[in-house]
Amino acid sequence: MRRPHLLASLSGLAAATLLAGTAQAVTLKAATDPSFVPFEMLDQDSGEMVGFDIDILNAIGKRAGFDIDLKTMDFNGIIPAVQTGSVDVAIAGITITDAREKIVDFTQPYYDSGLRVLTSSNTTAIEDFDDLEGKKIGTKIGSTSYDYLKANLDDATVTPYPGSSDMYMALMSGSVDAVFYDAPNVGYFAKTKGNGRVKTVGPLYEGQQYGIAFRQGSEWTEAANEALAEMKTDGSYAEIYQKWFGELPADSQ
Repeated sequence: MRRPHLLASLSGLAAATLLAGTAQAVTLKAATDPSFVPFEMLDQDSGEMVGFDIDILNAIGKRAGFDIDLKTMDFNGIIPAVQTGSVDVAIAGITITDAREKIVDFTQPYYDSGLRVLTSSNTTAIEDFDDLEGKKIGTKIGSTSYDYLKANLDDATVTPYPGSSDMYMALMSGSVDAVFYDAPNVGYFAKTKGNGRVKTVGPLYEGQQYGIAFRQGSEWTEAANEALAEMKTDGSYAEIYQKWFGELPADSQ
């Protein structure tokens, strides 16, 4: 006769346990810059932030045990927001520098940036930077890639274009033999509008590394590092990279 009361008691206990587990879930306030394509950008259809960084942070959070409440802000305000505790974590293609490491904690690098060669998909004459000697190369006006080309090539015709779309069109039309520019940008173009027509070749040059920023002393930095290491070992990092940029460079695997 008392069985219904027992079941009710057990049901109540289960509900209480579920509520307690929900209450213990951790949500971190996160910040990103909405304009660094394809690392973070607004999906016009869903109204949600998407991109390589967003996928990486969500995957790390799932493994490390935290959810994120994502806010967008201008890039210049991101590090100060982490430093002052306005946000708990930030991801926005943030280059790890000595100055920044003095005021926030960074994870291990999650993305190796730098400069990279882009060429026609049907060419075999260009496999790395040294093969650009004697070739016609497009790059962007005022970029570090232009400076690198001028400093490291003796016999090449370097044409600086006002915008990245101009140099990509020059490559696809055959006006230049290759493009040399920021690795994330050329990788994204090769994956999207240039798919099947162009390819990235060779390693990264003049590299920089991006890290995820946590407030100093955060208990989550090491957990994020462990999650990132697991992702690189089990291939899930490579899957996310390929989704946004194409094949992971051999020297990054």
